[in-house]
Amino acid sequence: MGHCLSCLGNQSNADVVTSTQRNKDEMTEIVSSNQVPTVMISDYPQEEPLLHNNEISINCYTNSSHISNANALNSINEHSSGDGLPAPKVHVSNEKTPKPFYHKLPSIPRSMSSLGSSESRVSESKLNYLFDQYKDSQEDTIFAEGIENLCIDLQLNPDDFKVLVLAWKLNASQMCRFTKQEFVQGLKSMKTDSIKGIQQKLNDITSELSTDSEQFKDLYRFTFKFGLDVSTGQRILPADIAILLWRLVFTGNEPPILDRWLSYLEKNPHIRGIPKDTWYMFLNFCEFVGDDLSSYDDTEAWPSLFDDFVEYENDQMNQNVTKNDIKIQD
Repeated sequence: MGHCLSCLGNQSNADVVTSTQRNKDEMTEIVSSNQVPTVMISDYPQEEPLLHNNEISINCYTNSSHISNANALNSINEHSSGDGLPAPKVHVSNEKTPKPFYHKLPSIPRSMSSLGSSESRVSESKLNYLFDQYKDSQEDTIFAEGIENLCIDLQLNPDDFKVLVLAWKLNASQMCRFTKQEFVQGLKSMKTDSIKGIQQKLNDITSELSTDSEQFKDLYRFTFKFGLDVSTGQRILPADIAILLWRLVFTGNEPPILDRWLSYLEKNPHIRGIPKDTWYMFLNFCEFVGDDLSSYDDTEAWPSLFDDFVEYENDQMNQNVTKNDIKIQD
C-alpha cells in the first residue's frame, strides 16, 4: 500500500507542493481511516468443492477489486488534503460480476452414451463377412444359388412373402440377385448384421405391413420394378411373372377380387404383359370395387384391361343366371 501511495505522490509533485512539515502521524491517520484489509476472511466452511479453483479465482478477483477501490480513495484523500480542498465524491461500482472460469467437464464415452439405445451397433465387418458367405465365387454378387442358401439359413422358402420383404428392404434392382452395396446398405438400414437379427426384423416389418397401408403401397410398387428384367430394359411385366408376384405380394392380405382377376389373365393368353399403370391402378381397383363389381363405372379413367375384365365377369354372371333359370323351369 505504501508503494501505491508513493507512486501517486510522485505524479502529483508537478501541481501540489508537499509540505516538509507533514509528519508520520498524519500519514498514519490517513491510512488508518481509509485503508481496507488486503486479506478477506471467507465465512464458507473450509471444504474443497467441485469448482474449488473457480471459487478461489472469484475471491481473488473480489479482493483485488476492493483493494483497488481503497487505493483510489486513499489517493484522492491525500491529494485533497494537500490542497485543502474537499475530496470529490467517487462512485465505486461493484455491479460487474466476474466471469468465472469453469473447468471443461470430461466428455461422456460413447459406450456410456449408447447405453440407453435399444438398437445394437451394426458392424460393417460382420456385414461384409455375412455377404461373403453367400456371394458368387466369380463375382461380388449374390445370385440365385446364394439366395437359396440364405433362405435356408433364414428358415424360409425362396417364394416366401418375407423374402420379397427382404428384397424390398435391400432395394434390390431385380430378382435372383443382390449386389454387395444392396446387401450391406440394406442391412444397415434395417440395423442388423446377423441371420438372427434379419429373422427378427422381417417378423417386425411383416407385422407393420398388415396395419400400415402406406408402407404396403410402397412394397406393392417396388414389386413391379423388382419383377422387371433391367438388363434388357424391360418396361412391361410379363403376364406369367405378374400373376406370380400378385399372389406373392398379397400374401395374408388378399383382396376378394384377386382370384377372379388372376383367373381371367390365365384364361386369356393374348394378354402378354402388364404395364406399370395397370399394376399401380389395380390396388386402387381392389379398394374401389371390393367384392362386388356392380359399383364399377367404366366411364372412369380405368385401364382398358379392367373394362374387359368387368365385362367378362358380368357375362359370366349373366350366363350363370340364365342357366339357373333354365334349371328352375325344367
